[in-house]
Amino acid sequence: MKKQDEHNKYIQELEDGLAVGKLESIELYYTRVFESLNYNFVLETLTNIEYRKAGKILLIDFYLPRREIIPRLKLMKYVQSRKEFTESQISEKQVNDVYNNLLYSLILELTNVVYQADKHSHIDSVVINGWLEEINQATGNLENFCLMSLQTNKTNFQELNLGRVDPKECFRKLKGVAKSNLNDLVPVVPILTLNREDERFVESKLIGEKINGTNLATMNWEEFEHLVRELFEKVFTEKGIEIKTTRSSKDGGVDAVMFDSDPITGGKFIVQAKRYTNLVGVSAVRDLYGTIMNEGATKGILVTTSDYGPDSYEFAKNKPISLLNGSNLLSMLSEHGYENIRIDLKEK
Repeated sequence: MKKQDEHNKYIQELEDGLAVGKLESIELYYTRVFESLNYNFVLETLTNIEYRKAGKILLIDFYLPRREIIPRLKLMKYVQSRKEFTESQISEKQVNDVYNNLLYSLILELTNVVYQADKHSHIDSVVINGWLEEINQATGNLENFCLMSLQTNKTNFQELNLGRVDPKECFRKLKGVAKSNLNDLVPVVPILTLNREDERFVESKLIGEKINGTNLATMNWEEFEHLVRELFEKVFTEKGIEIKTTRSSKDGGVDAVMFDSDPITGGKFIVQAKRYTNLVGVSAVRDLYGTIMNEGATKGILVTTSDYGPDSYEFAKNKPISLLNGSNLLSMLSEHGYENIRIDLKEK
């Protein structure tokens, strides 16, 4: 009886947390949702689920099933004259086709599961990264890499008739990221990555003495731009990349320009810094893209103390744009020797 009471209390607390949009409750709820799924194959344990409340984004990392789960047996016959069974196998092309279709179908199905389970309208957008654990044939080592990534908007996704779509074509229409043949096992860069560190933004992080104890969300905007430029100088000068800073630009212009002379990976890179406490609007991302075009740059990097909404990530898809949020920024600062700094978006 005591165990039953404890279970009932646990369920009630979870439901209460969901009703008010408690971050931990939403993440736990969707963990349970995915654990309850029943497929004909074993769906590996999800590595992580993260809810970004500001943008109402649910981010999911999970392991895709491996190619070996596809049955090879096509037909088994008993040969009376030899008194034995003979087997025929499906072709490698058929295996490849089935596996490709399975992965595209799976990522669409999991996205649909999230939206269908959203009874309290906490989710506006879903990002799913499908990871694979495979042996690198060149090194013989077991490696983890992202094979496919998909970000969707709830309103647009629910207009789809999933029972009638071609999974691969639907994935492409939604601007999913994957190589044309999944069987080639070519890694891709996830649209959005999990960031468990600094999730609440108020814990102290490594940063330098000059700004010891500083809340980046409330520091002077000009000083913030200078800090970001200084950080990127530390990150990239070690790699021989030349960095030129511009005058501080509260109007959203170019804050720093990086020049990489490498003939293959090099080019001109634009960096912009936004000291925001609210979500960065998609207009800022559009402005950055316009600047990239005007400057003839290879890529643009937008750095903020807050975060980005689904529209921003949607616009940045398939464009030479990297969006770094407050959590990414704190992590970079930590890696380069800055101490005792934080981001508290609620502090005035």
